Amino acid sequence: MRFGVLVSGGGSNLQAILDARASGELDATCAVVISNKRKAGALARAERAGVPAAVIPHRRFDSREAFEDALIDELGRHQVDWVVLAGFMRVLTPHFLAAFPARVVNIHPALLPAFPGIDAQRQAFEYGVKVAGCTVHLVDAGTDTGPILAQRTVPVLEDDDVERLRRRILAAEHALYPQVLQRLAAGGLTIEGRRARLG
Repeated sequence: MRFGVLVSGGGSNLQAILDARASGELDATCAVVISNKRKAGALARAERAGVPAAVIPHRRFDSREAFEDALIDELGRHQVDWVVLAGFMRVLTPHFLAAFPARVVNIHPALLPAFPGIDAQRQAFEYGVKVAGCTVHLVDAGTDTGPILAQRTVPVLEDDDVERLRRRILAAEHALYPQVLQRLAAGGLTIEGRRARLG
């Protein structure tokens, strides 16, 4: 499996994926890292790992489709099978998703379908849940609405605040995301309606 990573920020989930690849826990090739932000810390992480990196600023384009065409072209140049979102802060349209049907995955810092969208950790904390967590899901045209591939729970402790909870959820993300990618690489994926099964 060859995958490309789209990222907008520091890239801690990217680092977890690269570390899993280096240790042999992930038997797949990170073919390219693409960011829409020139100063994204993830670009340096890719460079240190010897992974090709590209910057495609979304503001350079007149439309979302034109931006996505540039992403599709760059991913195609690296012969990517799967697209992995790791803190990519742009909503992808059906135009992009049609180029990689059921081949775009994302990780979200909540137990979907609860608390979709931005700042999910704060949403969960303020709602008063006793269990939070993270979800790896396929990306569809909605916001965090695609079929769920895997989830990991994180308890909300009595003395928690949002930042402590956020850090523990992030640690769970770092463990879960490479595991899901390995299962995709090893056995593929079956989708029946809303239910997705990893091979």
